[in-house]
Amino acid sequence: MTSETLATLLCSECPLRPLALFQAHEPAELELVQSLKRRDLYLPPGRALIQEGQVDAPLYTLQKGWAFRFKTLSDGRRQILSFLLAGDFIGVQQKMGDAAAHGVETLTDAAFCVFQRDSLWEIHRRSPTMGFNVTWLTAHEESLVDDTLLSVGRRSAEERIAMLLILLFKRAAALQADAGAQGVPFPLTQQHVADALGLSLVHTNKTLRKLERRGLHQIREGRLYMRDVRALARLADLYGDGRPPVRPLV
Repeated sequence: MTSETLATLLCSECPLRPLALFQAHEPAELELVQSLKRRDLYLPPGRALIQEGQVDAPLYTLQKGWAFRFKTLSDGRRQILSFLLAGDFIGVQQKMGDAAAHGVETLTDAAFCVFQRDSLWEIHRRSPTMGFNVTWLTAHEESLVDDTLLSVGRRSAEERIAMLLILLFKRAAALQADAGAQGVPFPLTQQHVADALGLSLVHTNKTLRKLERRGLHQIREGRLYMRDVRALARLADLYGDGRPPVRPLV
């Protein structure tokens, strides 16, 4: 799939809105979002959606596929800040500063709803409820980054990988009708896992194999399967069951 812009999908016809993961919206709220949406954007894997330091990035909702936020050092070392799945709202942090403090890259074929750059102001001005929803989404994104920081700072390699696997599985399963019974897509390479958790590639490989041999999970043909979710959650010292909360959709 090449980068392209196609006819704009109506917000009322968005395939994400019927999912139990997302809150229902009033007709007026849908009309507001539709009025601010400019187009649909389709990108293949490995393409930059937002460049680090970019000053003119629009806002996006990830409609389909996977992406990730990241920052790099001058020598090319990369830290993945968070993984993005369908329904995530992208670019708010850049609106609070002069330039994007991080980049966003696609992991898979991905579809995005593109919003004009002043949409944040219009949302808050015209709908306090939608304004609160954006604030909620931003706070939720921050909590995911906090979990990653806790892992990198305090968890062992096994605990870090267990945490990442179970949280990504739960997030992806919430987007499927079968709730992950047949596994979920897992487009991450071992390098992505290493860059997200502050591990070496060798250590990542050994730890993933160790957890799989213990019967906790399986990664096969680009899909992740949970074999012993309770044991994996105990290993990760996970707070709660890892299921994502019902959330707004912009």
